[in-house]
Amino acid sequence: MAVVNFYAAARAACGVSESQIDGSTLGEVIASASAQHPKLIAILPGCSYLVNGGAESNNDMKISADDVIDILPRFAGGA
Repeated sequence: MAVVNFYAAARAACGVSESQIDGSTLGEVIASASAQHPKLIAILPGCSYLVNGGAESNNDMKISADDVIDILPRFAGGA
């Protein structure tokens, strides 16, 4: 399971700052996180993702148990 860090509004929606989430791709991890934390679904369209510190938008990117994913909502109304 990958470590997923939730920031700002994502943290508020989930009620946790970090969670272990299953998935073999970034898209699967995001879907699993949404299933575990349904309030996250409303936040995700405006989020950016970092995988091991690098920006990533490819939902087909392979994820391993050693990976760290950061879910970053828009900050201060940014687009």
